[in-house]
Amino acid sequence: MDATSFAASLSALGLTLTPAQAAQFATYYEYLVAENEKVNLTALTSVSDVYLKHFYDSLTLVQAVPALRDQSLTVCDVGAGAGFPSLPLKLLFPQLQVTIVDSLQKRIDFLARLTAKLGLTGVTLVHDRAETFGGKKAPAREAFDLVTARAVANLATLAEFCLPLTRVGGQFAAMKGAAGEAELKAATVAIHTLGGGKPSMVTLELPETGDERSIVVVPKARTTPARYPRKPGTPAKQPLH
Repeated sequence: MDATSFAASLSALGLTLTPAQAAQFATYYEYLVAENEKVNLTALTSVSDVYLKHFYDSLTLVQAVPALRDQSLTVCDVGAGAGFPSLPLKLLFPQLQVTIVDSLQKRIDFLARLTAKLGLTGVTLVHDRAETFGGKKAPAREAFDLVTARAVANLATLAEFCLPLTRVGGQFAAMKGAAGEAELKAATVAIHTLGGGKPSMVTLELPETGDERSIVVVPKARTTPARYPRKPGTPAKQPLH
């Protein structure tokens, strides 16, 4: 996939790209690859891989959360790394208010330079661990309409990172690969314990490669108990089950 086929492929998602947005994605790609030589941001650096497996893949979230298209949602992206999925979404839907949380300062510094280069406003960058950022007395606790994460951890662990940040009535969306259904079954107890409601799942295939993707969406039904999330490191080592 190159820049031209990327724009064409977005029609399958019901999306269109303006010339200005196409230029922003090109800048994003060029800067990502240049900075990747200094900071480990991604293993994928070819045009085809970045446009398909980072940019396009990030935008598939609109299939599971249609409100991204036209509502001014507050979105928290946990462990975004090089900005996925939140920054491609922000480029297409400028009305979104995006907060990115990452535990590595070098990635936050990269994202600060990138968002300035792209001319983005309404993006907040936070150097923190999700367990601390969503702690029981933290300002960000239960503050966001949508909390999302892509390729960060297993679903049970992600639920403990993300549901404490999701407002009651909001949604937690986990972007997973082909194992989404199995992860969802393993995370049933965690989701219920942390205040999640009945999950739904959207499955799709990436164009050109046919790679399977699944997006698990969990509505926030109840307030998360104050004892969650547990101390940093615990959700990953001892997922709720």
